[in-house]
Amino acid sequence: MFDYKKFIKSRKLRVKFLRILDFVPDSLMLRLQYFIKTGRRLHLKNPQRYTEKLQWYKLYYKDPLMSQCVDKYEVRKYVEQCGLGHLLNECYGVFERAEDVKFDNLPNQFVLKDTLGGGGNDVIIVKDKSKLDILSTRKRMQEWVNYPYQGKHPGREWPYEGKKHRIIVEKFLEIPHVEDLPDYKFFCFNGKVAYVYGIIDRALGKKAQIGIFDKNFNLLPYQRKDELPLQHSLPKPFNYAQMISVAENLSRNFPQARIDLYDIGGNVVFGEITFFDGSGYMTFNPDEFDFTLGNQFVLPKKRD
Repeated sequence: MFDYKKFIKSRKLRVKFLRILDFVPDSLMLRLQYFIKTGRRLHLKNPQRYTEKLQWYKLYYKDPLMSQCVDKYEVRKYVEQCGLGHLLNECYGVFERAEDVKFDNLPNQFVLKDTLGGGGNDVIIVKDKSKLDILSTRKRMQEWVNYPYQGKHPGREWPYEGKKHRIIVEKFLEIPHVEDLPDYKFFCFNGKVAYVYGIIDRALGKKAQIGIFDKNFNLLPYQRKDELPLQHSLPKPFNYAQMISVAENLSRNFPQARIDLYDIGGNVVFGEITFFDGSGYMTFNPDEFDFTLGNQFVLPKKRD
């Protein structure tokens, strides 16, 4: 398998290169990317793997609601419509220009995000505003909003296409006396939770420790090859049953969705909704888990 990240180390450069290839049809580009990143041929006529079905999902299932839900600000309306507005993290504002963010009006701790960012690459966590380099921060945020939106998404994830990038500022989430905030990602199929990622020791844009759990939060003998296995026990959240209920509520309108939640001192806080985990290019150890997840994902009728 070709390690393209060693060949082109800069993520920004990789994205620019992919933008040059916007003219390549989606089906061909997905086949190329899938082969480069997994070392396997992509089967779209009769996909069996979860990663293959995610590529099919990109090509053939286009629900406008998905486009709303990938935007970190617009998804808040959907969460409210599901009767779960009380689970939203406090939002200090959403801005179209970096210069519009008034740092003097923000608390000492907060989080800056690209409303269409993914993979933890477009997030700035501010734990002490007095130590923040405001000039470099504004420059980085302006790069987010300047991202050309009239073109193809690097992973050909259509819900992100044609949407303007903005800056959202949210409350910094933390648990007293806990250094690292666990992240729970619920894999849902037709409104039912099947599996859960439990994530700790995350460094933005880098590898994290991931445990794969069943619906009852039993740790399974599977790992993501591109991430680190859990090296510390991750206890089942006290309000886990509520988290399951929330995830199933939010995912009920989609054939497949990943619902990200936090447990903050016994209170569930909404994170985000993702439809193409890892853009469908991750690999597992053992490989059988790709098929196990794929068995859960019953492909819907095509929807253009």
